[in-house]
Amino acid sequence: MKTSDLIDSFSEFKDFKNIDRETLMHILEEVFRTALSKKYGTDDNFDIIVNIDKGDLEIYRNRLIVEDGKLTDSKREIEYSEAIKIESDFEVGEDLSEPVPLSEFGRREILAIHQNLVGKIQDYEKSLIFQKYKDKVGEIVIGEVYQPWNKEILVLDEEKIELVLPKSEQIPSDRFRKGDTVRAIVLKVELKNNNPVIILSRTSPIFLERLLEAEVPEIYDGLITIRNIVRVPGERAKVAVESYDDRIDPVGSCVGMKGNRIHGIVRELKNENIDVINYSSRPELMIRRSLSPAEITKININEATKTAEVFMEPDQVSLAIGKGGHNIKLASKLCGYEIEIYRNTDEDLDDIDLKGLKGEIDDWVIDELIKIGCDTAKSVLALPKDELISRTDLEEETIDQVIEVLKALFDVDLKEFNDEIDQSVINALMKIGCDTAKKVLALPKKELVSRTGLDEETIDHVVDVLNAEFEEE
Repeated sequence: MKTSDLIDSFSEFKDFKNIDRETLMHILEEVFRTALSKKYGTDDNFDIIVNIDKGDLEIYRNRLIVEDGKLTDSKREIEYSEAIKIESDFEVGEDLSEPVPLSEFGRREILAIHQNLVGKIQDYEKSLIFQKYKDKVGEIVIGEVYQPWNKEILVLDEEKIELVLPKSEQIPSDRFRKGDTVRAIVLKVELKNNNPVIILSRTSPIFLERLLEAEVPEIYDGLITIRNIVRVPGERAKVAVESYDDRIDPVGSCVGMKGNRIHGIVRELKNENIDVINYSSRPELMIRRSLSPAEITKININEATKTAEVFMEPDQVSLAIGKGGHNIKLASKLCGYEIEIYRNTDEDLDDIDLKGLKGEIDDWVIDELIKIGCDTAKSVLALPKDELISRTDLEEETIDQVIEVLKALFDVDLKEFNDEIDQSVINALMKIGCDTAKKVLALPKKELVSRTGLDEETIDHVVDVLNAEFEEE
C-alpha cells in the first residue's frame, strides 16, 4: 500500500466521522509510533513528518555511525561500513537519518495500524460527544424521535448523536412517535462501557426554568429572578419569582398579556397548570400566596419543626388542597414548611379530634390525614374512600381500617342503610324508637321481633348488616 493511498483512506474516514484533518494527523502519528515501537522495540529515534496540507506522511530512522566492530546498540547505532553503503561521504560520529518506507510494514502490521486508528478515532469521537454534552447539562436540546420503546425513547440530535429520554423523565401524558420533534433538557451524561450516554428530561424543574427563560426576556436578562420551582409533571407547577426593580411586575411579566407568554409553556408541558407567585421572604405571606386561590384566616408557624398550621373556612379547604392534593403538596415544597390545614368551624361536640385517637390509629396515618385537611373523625368519614386513598397515598387496607375505627365511634342514622334494608323494615324499627343503628343493636332479638312484628329472618338480616358497620364490644 502506498503512503498516499493510506493517507487518502484515512482522509475519507475523517470526512465520514466529521473529525478535522489536523486531529486525524496527530492520531495517525501516534498510531505509527505505536507500530514502530512494536517493530523496532522503540520509537524515540524515529521522526514522523505529517504534511497536513498534502496529506503526506514520512518516517525517518535516526542512528549514530560507529566504527566497525564497536556496535553496542543496533537499534540506535550503525557500523561505518553499513553507513557508507547508504551514502559514501558519511564519517564516524555523525547521525544518519534514513527514510522508512511503508513497504517495511507487512500486511498484518498495516491492518493493525488501520484497526488501531479506527479505535483511536472512535475513542476521540466519544470523548468529543461526552464533553460536548457534559457542557450542556441543564440546557434545552431539540431532537427527533428515532425509536420509541416502552421504557425509553431514542432521540437523535442534528448531528445524529444518540440521546435517551427515559419513561421516568417523560411527562405522563407524553406520546411520541417516530419522527416527532422533542424538546428536553440534558439531565446528565454518563459513561457506560466507555460509551457516552446522554440522559434527557422533561420532568425536571430545570426544564420549566429554561422554558421560562426562553419565553420571558426579563428572566433571561436577569431583571426577574426565579427563586424556586416545584412540579408535579403534567399536573401542576408553582414558580416563585421576584424582581429587584420596583417598576417590573414579575408575575405579570411571566404570564404576559392575556397569558401569551405562559400559554406556550403550558402547551409544551401537556397543559400543566402553572402558578406564578411573587416571592416573599416572609413565610406567612409566602404560604398565603402559594395556597391561592384559597383564602386563609390564620396561620401558626413553628420554625423549630418547620410546620405551619393554616386555618380557613370549610368551603376553602378543597381549593387549598387542590386536585389530587397537588396544590398543598407543592405549596409545602415551595415554602419549605409542612402545611397542615384546619377548618374554621364551631366546635362539634359529637366530633372527635384525630390526635385523640393515637392509641387506635398510627401517628403517621393521622399525620397524612391532617395534611389533607381531615383533622377530625367526621371530616374523614365525609370523604369517599377513593378520594382518601388518592389524596393521602395511603394503602386501601389502611384507609379501610381507619374508617372502621371511626365509624365505631359514631352512631349512624338507620335511613343510611336503605340500600341494604327494605324501607318498610326501617319504618317498623323507627316506630319503636330505633332510629339509629346502635339503638337497634342494643335490643335483644326477641324484643325486636315482638315489638316490630317482623319475623326472625328479617331481624337477623338487619343485625348482620348493622354489625358489618360496627364492632360489638
